[in-house]
Amino acid sequence: MPADRRHPTMADVAERAGVSVSTVSRTLRGLSNVSPQVRIRVEEAARELAFSVSRQASSLVTGRTGVVAVLVPTLNSWFMGSALSSLGPLLRAADMELTVYVIPDLAERAAFFERLPARRNADALLVFSFDLTDEESARLDDLGMPVIYVSQHAEGRPSVYVDDVAGARRGTRHLLNLGHRRIAFMQTIGATGFAFSSHERLLGHQQALTEAGVPLDDSLVVAARVADGHGVAAALGELLSLREPPTAVFAEQDELAAALIATLRRARIAVPERMSVLGFDDQPVADWLDLTTVAQSPAEMGRLAGELALELIGEAGTDHRRHVVLPTHLIPRATTAAPPAPENTP
Repeated sequence: MPADRRHPTMADVAERAGVSVSTVSRTLRGLSNVSPQVRIRVEEAARELAFSVSRQASSLVTGRTGVVAVLVPTLNSWFMGSALSSLGPLLRAADMELTVYVIPDLAERAAFFERLPARRNADALLVFSFDLTDEESARLDDLGMPVIYVSQHAEGRPSVYVDDVAGARRGTRHLLNLGHRRIAFMQTIGATGFAFSSHERLLGHQQALTEAGVPLDDSLVVAARVADGHGVAAALGELLSLREPPTAVFAEQDELAAALIATLRRARIAVPERMSVLGFDDQPVADWLDLTTVAQSPAEMGRLAGELALELIGEAGTDHRRHVVLPTHLIPRATTAAPPAPENTP
């Protein structure tokens, strides 16, 4: 490459500023053992030459990579998209880069924990929505970097999550307050990595029923795949064939609630006149369908997780067992109402 087209080097900056290469290195990495006058000369020379320090070179001196890694089960979800959309700009503003590891199946999961590619390639790791085994958690503990668990509670480790139990309890109480006593709970099948939230939401639902004196009935807990219309119809068929069918269904996420509403409409079952439907998330589809739901904010979760990661990277005294718990709130819309009046029997 001709000299006038090549990228400037640290030696070029040193020559223009009239200092040594080592002085340029110390100056551009923000070290304190450089006089103010020399620092000004070096910074001006670097600007004139459009020179910047590579992260690789900087990491040799600082011991940091300038990278935060994220481990996710999928990118094809509203939750992940919202969380990463707020995390990315936050890290860029802190001059950090984001590396995403997607492990959607068991084979890639085993390979990740065998190789641990984030080791030496990141300053912190954010783990989104994984139910990890004890062995996998121990492997992450040995990374030698902050590991923050997002959308899940990890005992003794930094975590950022919503209180799924309280959120589901709030949603079920709404249905109870409307007068429903036969309330079904529909879980998702195959939502890789999200089993933690599923378990917690079912627990909160059952707690609200118990508090209200409503006996738990396992026949009112069904499951279906979100994208499987036949599966949703089969799950609904299970509920409608019960001797005493439910008058409301709490779907553990909005996409499942949307599929359920479509199935009910095809079956000519009016929502909410004959069946109330409640979701969880407050995704855009909830607003489009006027769906009553329990709202959470993955964008806020991603932002707070990023801030916690930066604190743990930059401040040795930060509590490495800190938990940040976000609230949920009920959004009442048009898919929930009082149960239908019982039919008169002769």
